[in-house]
Amino acid sequence: MRKLHVVVVLILITALLSTGCQPLETIQGWIPGQNEGASVDKGQVLRMTTGAEPANLDSAEAIDGDSFNVLNNVMEGLMRLDHKGKPQPAMAGDFKVSEDGKTYQFQIRKDVRWSDGKPVKAHDFEYAWKRALDPDKKLESAYMLFPLKNARAYYSGKLSANQVGVKALDDRTLKVQLEEPVPYFLNLTTTAAYLPQRKDIVEKFGSKYANEANKMVYNGPFVLKEWKHDQSYRFVKNDQYWDAKSVKLAEVHTQIVPDSVEATNYYTSGDVDVAPLSEKLVPAFQGNPDFVAVDRGATLLLLYNTRMDFFSNEKIRKAFSLALDREQLVGEVLQNGSRPAKGMVPDSITDHKGKSYRKQAGNMLDFDVEKARELLGEGMKELGISTLPQLKLNVNDDDRKEIALFLKEQLKNNLGIEILINPKPVKQKLEEEQAGDFHLSLVRWIGRYNDPMAFLEIGHSQSRVNLGRWRDQTFDQLLIKSKNQQNLKNRNEDLIKAENICMKQSGVSPLFYETRTYIQKPYVQDLYRHPVGAEYTLKWAYIDEQKK
Repeated sequence: MRKLHVVVVLILITALLSTGCQPLETIQGWIPGQNEGASVDKGQVLRMTTGAEPANLDSAEAIDGDSFNVLNNVMEGLMRLDHKGKPQPAMAGDFKVSEDGKTYQFQIRKDVRWSDGKPVKAHDFEYAWKRALDPDKKLESAYMLFPLKNARAYYSGKLSANQVGVKALDDRTLKVQLEEPVPYFLNLTTTAAYLPQRKDIVEKFGSKYANEANKMVYNGPFVLKEWKHDQSYRFVKNDQYWDAKSVKLAEVHTQIVPDSVEATNYYTSGDVDVAPLSEKLVPAFQGNPDFVAVDRGATLLLLYNTRMDFFSNEKIRKAFSLALDREQLVGEVLQNGSRPAKGMVPDSITDHKGKSYRKQAGNMLDFDVEKARELLGEGMKELGISTLPQLKLNVNDDDRKEIALFLKEQLKNNLGIEILINPKPVKQKLEEEQAGDFHLSLVRWIGRYNDPMAFLEIGHSQSRVNLGRWRDQTFDQLLIKSKNQQNLKNRNEDLIKAENICMKQSGVSPLFYETRTYIQKPYVQDLYRHPVGAEYTLKWAYIDEQKK
């Protein structure tokens, strides 16, 4: 059936390209009945697809990319990334920084309101940040707030909430104190963990907060108007947004389509304006005006559950890593411009001088089947086992199954290990990983900000996103040292040393750095995509009627 889909899509692509790349006649209201009676500018309705349901729209809890994408467009923090990926004033119209770089004072704009008309206050930021750090909740996203003074101590239950370095001095003034100067702090304020929340709304809905479109309020360019779980969601323009004049789209309809071949079919049929492109179909669109490729600050990782005796052994983990041909993976399976991983930190991430961190850190990964087999034997001997266990590889129930099939084949051919592919819906997969209920997992880690720490932090032993629970004391010390290191050159050197430790021990096994490919109608303008954090911003996007 899958092969038939590919053939059908290729036929449609041929028809599309042969007409000079003009889009096929579009079908208005592609979700039946969705727009009946709606009063919108039909010319400014953008139709998209996405691969998965957002797992959690509670910004204090969200840690997955699909949730980040939604939150980035319906919510707004103190700062927002512009089209060049630089943080610009958003909810905060102005800010001051102390000479030592440890204290920020943000001034909240006078005219910012929630979608229900109530003003956004500095107290909403203080409440949200402290809620994310609540020691009783033990949220995975809390580590993002650890740069705040006493945040880690509060999270560990050693200090009270009023000692955390965030304080609303009045409705419009937010004072933020950091443990040490953080060169990327303004970038952090654009991320989900730093978004504001309304205490009255959170308490009103309790455990159901943000589970439905009508169980939260919004302060971003759009409002989530409709959410059909695992099917679709719909944004409408937020008329209460402070910069509503810059928002041209009236609505955005997003269909959840896990299979990118099927998503391409939607596109070539004229049912959507933007869709992710299947790797199989990249050659058909390259060089075409519809084709868009973006180097993401994202690494695909093979995660080991080191709670298991088998993966507690360093030699066994190293054997798995050495047995994987990353060049073959990107060249024969992906074929979309993704690059083989050289370490945890992608090649799109820069250092304090704006230079490529990866070029300085170098290649820390190899492909060596003979050495892999040798290490596997030694590791099994150390564990006192003679039979290989059958292992399950958890993977999102989407196109990543293609990558899982490649890993299964490589590990069988090169190490004689049987792998059972275990596809899961995103939310269920994440819950199992958080509970430690897995063997191996294919994980897509997206940098939330442009700094090597955005990737290395996942290996810290106290990080709630260290789902495999690998740990090394020297690695931890280097990360802590780098956070307090004001000499940025020395900080960079410490981060390289830390990364090298994790790669030598195969705490995780990076596979490739992601290039995301899309097909997009030429009339879709100013849809900005980012290398880190949320994939895209819709605030400035619009439909150019003259190009339709």
